[in-house]
Amino acid sequence: MNELEESGSQSVKAQLKLRELILAGALPAGARIAELTLVELLGVSRTPIRAALIRLEQEGLLDALPSGGFAVRTFSETEVSDAIELRGTVEGLAARLAAERGAAPITLRHAQQCLDEIDGVLSESTLTDESFSAYVVLNQKFHTVLAELSGSSVLVRELERLISQPFASPSGFVGVQSHTQQARDMLVVAQHQHRQVLTAIAQREGARAESLMLEHSRLAQTNLREAMRSPLTASMPGVQLIRKRA
Repeated sequence: MNELEESGSQSVKAQLKLRELILAGALPAGARIAELTLVELLGVSRTPIRAALIRLEQEGLLDALPSGGFAVRTFSETEVSDAIELRGTVEGLAARLAAERGAAPITLRHAQQCLDEIDGVLSESTLTDESFSAYVVLNQKFHTVLAELSGSSVLVRELERLISQPFASPSGFVGVQSHTQQARDMLVVAQHQHRQVLTAIAQREGARAESLMLEHSRLAQTNLREAMRSPLTASMPGVQLIRKRA
């Protein structure tokens, strides 16, 4: 690996670790981030640290300060709700374009296989930590394939940017009381919507596919409201960054 590649690799590792620290609440929201502290904490030089900070600012997790440097952002509950609404709108557009343009059969099969695997996870009467983790991975995979069905690289890139923020990801708040029957029932409803959307795309029903994805995002809004009012969510990634409504 040459010097440039090594620097890029260190920057990516620093970015991932910093994101993890921010979402875990290890770096206090609003406080200025000291580069030298991060150099000692992560064991890399200031160059990859600076590159990582710039990328996290572009993701929206950091604010660039007028005096120089960065601080961890906080978000109002309304901002988070808007981000979820925006994801639903973009995914609705992706579903409509997939139906109107005609989705690639092989990608439709990948989406179908993903939903079959989710059915297997949800066949359990309650979700364990392992089965819930499996659901999160498969749910993310389905939403990624859904974007690919549109055939639009623009929408794929936009959705990747949106879901890089944990509270806007498809599984951002589904962990609220994940071991309860009510939580599993909500995931079953979400899975039913997944299948309806895929059917609408396969049948070239663009308006219906879009409407279903917009409705699907309403479940995420419900999960957000529950997360902000439940004492069980303090350890959920990113929740510490959200300011509750008064």
